[in-house]
Amino acid sequence: MDKQVCEEEIEIKNADGLHMRPAMQFVDLASTFKSDISVSNSSTQVDAKSIMQMTMLAATCGTKLKVKAIGPDARQAIEAIRELVE
Repeated sequence: MDKQVCEEEIEIKNADGLHMRPAMQFVDLASTFKSDISVSNSSTQVDAKSIMQMTMLAATCGTKLKVKAIGPDARQAIEAIRELVE
């Protein structure tokens, strides 16, 4: 099976940051893809499919996150996540 690797930096634009509700939407969306998806800020890397780990990022408005997907649908995963965050 072909494994793609896609990576993109996204900026949190929600005035309230990545609090519980948007974090859950992020996790729900990430979980629909077969690819492994990770999210990192300058100091922490977490599994995008884990709500507990996503909340550890404490991403406020303006935070830049690096989203990386590895797997057969990596490109689609990154595009869908970018659309959700925007």
